[in-house]
Amino acid sequence: MRLKSWDKLPEQMKNDQVRPYYESLRRRSAALTAKRIFDFTAALLLLAVLSPVLLAVYLSIKAEEPREPALFRQIRITQYGREFRICKFRTMICGADRLGTQVTTLGDSRVTRAGHFLRKYRLDELPQLWNILAGDMSFVGTRPEVPKYVAYYTKDMWATLLLPAGITSTASITYKDEEKLLRSANNADQTYIQQILPAKMRYNLDELAHFSFWNDLKIIIRTVFEVVHP
Repeated sequence: MRLKSWDKLPEQMKNDQVRPYYESLRRRSAALTAKRIFDFTAALLLLAVLSPVLLAVYLSIKAEEPREPALFRQIRITQYGREFRICKFRTMICGADRLGTQVTTLGDSRVTRAGHFLRKYRLDELPQLWNILAGDMSFVGTRPEVPKYVAYYTKDMWATLLLPAGITSTASITYKDEEKLLRSANNADQTYIQQILPAKMRYNLDELAHFSFWNDLKIIIRTVFEVVHP
């Protein structure tokens, strides 16, 4: 994985707040290469090993709603502000994003019966292994936001888009119960934009400033532990 040259970055990323993060990552080219090799190899192996689980989850979703798709695709933002379609197992009723906020709150009536179980053990995230193979995502990195929320990024937050979006991160682990925090909010979108997003970004930026392949591995191990012992 190589960073683009500074002059080829999107204009909104070429600012004084992003520059220190860029220079720090530029000096870690070997770690970035190891990260991509690991991502591709591990994703390929996991898809092969977990294929029975993927099939079982697919069938459980179709059993509940036979006429609806089992997969959920949505536009998200990844490296350099590029749009891509994230792939997840569907845990909400079809059209849920048009029926309310784009964040999920505890007790959200849009979540299906199977969806509650899939969310608890993060099984809905498994199809993102395909996103990793395609290079749109990484195992570790800032969770990809929808364009609506990226529009509220401050200048330093754009630094998180120097690398591909991730399935997990310290911020994701810390805010794994985000739905509970939004439950009592009068306006979930506003609360997310003004309070939760900036808090998560502080973790993401710190992680970016101290990026190393070994730190990525530590976060993956910690994530596995959190999923096994929710």
